[in-house]
Amino acid sequence: MIVGGGPGGTSLALRLARAGQAVTLVEASAPERLDRQFRGEALMPHGLAALEAMGLLPLPAAVPQRPLAGWRFVLEQRELFRLAEPLEGSPSAIPCTLISQPALLRHWLHELQSLPAARVLLGVRASGLLLNGGRVRGVQLADGQTLEAPLVVAADGRGSRLRQQAGLTLRRAGSPIDLLWFRLDGHDPSPLEGCFTTVVGPTGLFSAFDSAGGGVQLGWVLDRQPGDHPSDRDHGRSAPLDHATPWAERFAALSPPSLAAWLRASAASLQEPVPLRVEVGQAERWWRPGLLLLGDAAHPMSPVRAQGINLALRDACTAAEELLATLSPAAESDESLEQALDGALERIEARRRPESEALQHLQAEETRRGTLLRHQGGLRRALALAAPLLGPPVAQRWRQQQAPLRLGLTTLTGASDQGGSLARQQ
Repeated sequence: MIVGGGPGGTSLALRLARAGQAVTLVEASAPERLDRQFRGEALMPHGLAALEAMGLLPLPAAVPQRPLAGWRFVLEQRELFRLAEPLEGSPSAIPCTLISQPALLRHWLHELQSLPAARVLLGVRASGLLLNGGRVRGVQLADGQTLEAPLVVAADGRGSRLRQQAGLTLRRAGSPIDLLWFRLDGHDPSPLEGCFTTVVGPTGLFSAFDSAGGGVQLGWVLDRQPGDHPSDRDHGRSAPLDHATPWAERFAALSPPSLAAWLRASAASLQEPVPLRVEVGQAERWWRPGLLLLGDAAHPMSPVRAQGINLALRDACTAAEELLATLSPAAESDESLEQALDGALERIEARRRPESEALQHLQAEETRRGTLLRHQGGLRRALALAAPLLGPPVAQRWRQQQAPLRLGLTTLTGASDQGGSLARQQ
């Protein structure tokens, strides 16, 4: 049984059901609410490698998708550098691909519902665990039903209710930032030219990109104060603004001329922000007898470079491999099924934890560099003025730093996983 219908949980359910293994997927959101949540769009090469290994490539043609054109950094309204995708530059390199996550999930769920081995419960919340003799035996649903299963996979997100009920403590690493996330459905094409654009200036930092499903998504970085919440603040302590200043104007004031003009012209289409609390950490253990944590339930990630969705897919890929090997009729073992499953869970954590911990560290380093630019006006202005001279070496250094966040640090079985091999070559 899998609780949580995000990319990790749904891809794992699909992989198991395609192989003929009985699986029940429980998802709290009703189908019509999939579009109402913020969902990441960027599939890095290491996330695409996981999809390949699970047999989930090519992406369905009906799902809005497009390759990212490149990465652009703007300081003090001047372009510091721009790099084209794929950053690796080789003919076989895979670019970062943007997808409509709600559309992809709907497609996967539709296929899952058609498979004889699968059962899908949408709009149903798992409220608790069934425990017997120290082992998880299933879940209790909010409507009073109970579902028994030899294994429960908790893919229910960073605030995982099942993780808490299992007594698996989340060791929080802390984050200096939170985000406000916006959507802007402008009538005219944006001037972003398909690039993920990061803008830093005296009053803040934001990133923007053309969404795969149309429109533009923007993320405004917020300084975190001890004990506060994004909804309690303006945009950060570094440079307070009048609350009356429209958000479109705040974005435009930091932007180069073409983007600023487009933002002002499209101001009426800027939707209200969604506050995103950045939670980073690692569960002290990813499993206990009968239960496995997957994705953000095991290791909530920072939003930097879209590692949440990509590592959830890589977790699902490894979990599918280990579980199918354990449950295969050809698997020979003197152990009981329960002992065999527990051994598989232990191996999944051992294989996946090191990469998630290492990439969390790299995300923190990227955040630290961004925070430095936000708060050090002299450094920011010097880089902007010297962009023609300093831009190329800064770009080359940044390209090297991105390799593990794009390609991963481990090799997945069953795919031409350029992730692990290329990352080690950088």
